[in-house]
Amino acid sequence: MQAQQRDGLRRLGVLMGRANNPISQTLTAAFLQGLGALNWHEGGNLRIDWRWAVGDLPLFERYAAELVALDPDALVANGSKAVEALRRRTSTIPIIFVVVTDPVGQGFVESLAHPGGTITGFTDYDPPMAGKWLEMLTRITPRVERVAVLFNPATAPFAGLLRTIEDAAPILAVAARAAPVGDDAEIEATMTDLAREEHGGLLVLPDIFNGEHAGAIIRLAARHRLPAVYPFPAVAAAGGLMSYSIDQIEQYRHLASYVDRILKGGKPGDLPVQNPTKFKLVINLKTAKALGITLAPSLLGVADEVIE
Repeated sequence: MQAQQRDGLRRLGVLMGRANNPISQTLTAAFLQGLGALNWHEGGNLRIDWRWAVGDLPLFERYAAELVALDPDALVANGSKAVEALRRRTSTIPIIFVVVTDPVGQGFVESLAHPGGTITGFTDYDPPMAGKWLEMLTRITPRVERVAVLFNPATAPFAGLLRTIEDAAPILAVAARAAPVGDDAEIEATMTDLAREEHGGLLVLPDIFNGEHAGAIIRLAARHRLPAVYPFPAVAAAGGLMSYSIDQIEQYRHLASYVDRILKGGKPGDLPVQNPTKFKLVINLKTAKALGITLAPSLLGVADEVIE
């Protein structure tokens, strides 16, 4: 590593939890643009070793070991499982995370303002957002009264989000239940059961698993005529009813700024964890019409993007 630094070449390892698909490519392009704006260029003064775990837990472990063995100057971790796998293998290489919901609760950092240690980064969704997702399902006609909350307990922690949903449900006059799933068959069984209930709807939590299975979820929601709220704008663009999410492209550009500071000698423990500040509501009117749903004008009025 010292020879690399003397030659001006720095090395970065990136462990992505999602697949190398068009959505991921858009986000990594934003990251590379952010690096370029700070005069870091892949193939020039920066070598980047990419690994794509596709939500596969054994792959997280294998790729984390590979990246740490390369002895990079810093590591970027996409998602909680990536952080967990990397920190099991190094306590010295700086780790910058993105798309992590509760870094304090998971023990990655001491606090958001003062992370301490060798880990810092960018959170994605805070608990209050879960209440907003649930509220969106009550602002359609016919009104949703029973909600299944779809998540995979093996790939991401959702205790805070689930508590918010449980607290908000009686206030919104909604019956909400957790719907843990681990494969396509369990997704289908959950949505088939939900379709048998009157005024049912789906809330899809932000998760690598749900992101990788978004196509199946969209198809099943259409088949069973179930309204659903998603945490990823790309899913609404692909046929989901609506999404309310962070601006992931902006966050990946900001991610580059922390990589820059650490490559220039900054300590992760001194860099505060950043919460999202920009959010985006996307509504797919074409899907709403196909489902026979009417959306409240007040909801359409605040949408950042309406797909017709």
